[in-house]
Amino acid sequence: MAKRQQPAGLPSSEQILRFIEESKDAVGKREIAKHFSLHGNEKIALKALLKDMTDEGLVDLAPGRAFHKHGGLPRVTVLRVAAIDGSNVWAVPERWEAAGPAPRIRVMEQGRKGALGVGDRILARTEERGSGHIAHPMKRLQASAETVIGVLVEDVGPGGKPMLWLRPADKRARYDFAVADKGDAAIGDLVRAELTGRGPAIKAKVIDRIGDPFAPKSLSMIAIARHEIPHVFGAETLAEADRAAKLPLTSDGREDLRALPIVAIDPIDARDHDDAVWAAPDEDGGNKGGFRAIVAIADVSYYVRPDGDLDREARRRGNSVYFPDQVVPMLPETLSAGVCSLKAGQDRAAMACHLVIDRHGKVTAWRFTRALVRLRANIAYEHAQAAYDADAPRDDWDADVLPSLKYLWACWALLAKARAARAPLDLDLPERQVILDEMGGIAEIRVRDRLDSMRLIEDYMIAANVAAAKALEAKKSPVMYRIHEPPSREKLVSLKDYLETFEQSFALGQVITPAVFNRLIDGFSEDDRLPEIMQAILRSQTQAYYGPANAGHFGLALGSYAHFTSPIRRYADLIVHRALVDSYKLEVPGTSKGLPARTGLGEADAKGLSRIGEAISALERRAMEAERETVDRYVAAYLATKKGEIVSARITGVQPFGFFATVDGLGGDGLVPVSTLGSERFFYDEAARSLDSEHGRVSFTTGQRIDLRLIDANPISGALRFELPDAPEGGFRNRPPRRDGMKDKAGKHMVGKRGRPANIKHKGKRR
Repeated sequence: MAKRQQPAGLPSSEQILRFIEESKDAVGKREIAKHFSLHGNEKIALKALLKDMTDEGLVDLAPGRAFHKHGGLPRVTVLRVAAIDGSNVWAVPERWEAAGPAPRIRVMEQGRKGALGVGDRILARTEERGSGHIAHPMKRLQASAETVIGVLVEDVGPGGKPMLWLRPADKRARYDFAVADKGDAAIGDLVRAELTGRGPAIKAKVIDRIGDPFAPKSLSMIAIARHEIPHVFGAETLAEADRAAKLPLTSDGREDLRALPIVAIDPIDARDHDDAVWAAPDEDGGNKGGFRAIVAIADVSYYVRPDGDLDREARRRGNSVYFPDQVVPMLPETLSAGVCSLKAGQDRAAMACHLVIDRHGKVTAWRFTRALVRLRANIAYEHAQAAYDADAPRDDWDADVLPSLKYLWACWALLAKARAARAPLDLDLPERQVILDEMGGIAEIRVRDRLDSMRLIEDYMIAANVAAAKALEAKKSPVMYRIHEPPSREKLVSLKDYLETFEQSFALGQVITPAVFNRLIDGFSEDDRLPEIMQAILRSQTQAYYGPANAGHFGLALGSYAHFTSPIRRYADLIVHRALVDSYKLEVPGTSKGLPARTGLGEADAKGLSRIGEAISALERRAMEAERETVDRYVAAYLATKKGEIVSARITGVQPFGFFATVDGLGGDGLVPVSTLGSERFFYDEAARSLDSEHGRVSFTTGQRIDLRLIDANPISGALRFELPDAPEGGFRNRPPRRDGMKDKAGKHMVGKRGRPANIKHKGKRR
């Protein structure tokens, strides 16, 4: 498409972004036009340019028609007070659609009449301060109804009388809410409640009883309810899935690959099987030492047609959500665990990606076909690894399965060589695995082993994903890219400040590539602090997202990347399959059995990829948060029987009010409040991410290993609470600090709750 001719006086996108970032006030179209002295047709062109910048993901439009950098915090926005800790008021944005968790913002307000309370909404001006943000309230807004998931408990109220309270299931919540109306719920029930009122007078009204929080699958149901994840399919969707499952499956219009010993290698607890692989030496066409490979992916686009009930529900869900005790599938089980799932010995519809790989591991050619496959085996990662290492097949395998594995490994050796040359980001972060027994109880929580068989499948999938993106680019077709942008300068500055506390330099002027971070990791390879260094590097990264405007994949060091390999569980992959059907004319003949006839993408969705990408990116973030929270709840349930025990932990975060620590091998963050740390005053060093005692005798720093006593584990919220092993019962009683040296930048004394002096001073960045 030809580029729009812009008036000579119109600023560039880069100039507009710079103005938005440097302005201390909200920036709308009027402010931009005024700053750049635009008039007449230039204003009309500015409107079109701002729309383009919004569509391209360069800027976001906040309430009030003010622009801010994509993924950032608007200069003026609506905040909701989330917690009050002594003299500190903490708020979160009421709307947050950017990648990563919403920022926690300190509100510069307290100690005057009409002070803010938890749940209050404010319009505030925000500004960056150090590595975070602060907010200056402009006006208090009318309260809006907010729903909270929690458990009904009975506890004492004012005057010592027993009363009902709602204990939130969100571990970030710091307060229980008095219950004004419990409806038909009973004490101990998991409920959804609506908060009414504001500040200290806020009340909870139960609007829905969810059930017993300790029943089977309850811990994942908390996340499903809290994040409003659709988990029940409607009758029309199920009926369409049944019709789709009965579609005829023949070799008509499909490449017949049933004679090849294709195998699927998956986790031992896999609920569905999207992908299967095959490889063999390629001696044709001068490719001596190279391989041919096939990555066969479930042909979901044959069963889930655009504009049908199945399609609408899949888009509404965006992805499957995987919990230790259940999966909330994107598609009904008739498809996800039935006809779409690639199972050994059964004919299945597949989208086949044919790859030619040279002896250096470079993929030199690819093509895509619709195919008919019949897998030789479904193999767990552990079994594939053991068979390859021992050079011995399992008793239940066909004779050609082990030779097939050997070829897959030989071909992977070439792909791994190319990957090493590309030098993608190499963060070896542990993945927690919850093992349940037959009754749904927790048998074990462990770190999942990283096997070569896992890396093998990853590299085949990456090769197929790259091929899909490049194949669509070659046809000038729309592509739903998987995009991972380079780290922002702000995050790199924060990383640099943090690394300086380790006496490790980090040059901001260098070209930032994944290899830069890999060298940093290698420098700490023998250091006990390596896990924290990798966590710090992870925090510096942007969050990946879906969209049609290619910006490459920084982490994988790839210029073009799409998701093609998991259409059973990701809507983005289904979009890519449909685009391939259109681009390569892969429609197959046959009856549609009352389903929409077309299986390709279609013009409307092709034009709406930006909107679809934003929606499914947000749904992916929702799923990730729900999955992470549920594992934390299982960890808390596992540790609930170990209260009072000493555990080995690592400090994962430090804040003015205390530090967070994670139990080695289990995960799950728990708080150690600063009030329990000892009789000395403690100072918060933001750059070093540490709490330091007044006389320098004690310091608690991010990454530090420490023994702690577990004093509480709440399975409902997933929250843990620790104290130092030598802490007296009830914790230390911090003595009030001296009045000197406890002043803020305005020269005022820092005071805590009820006028008592605070026991922490925010020192700011160490220079």
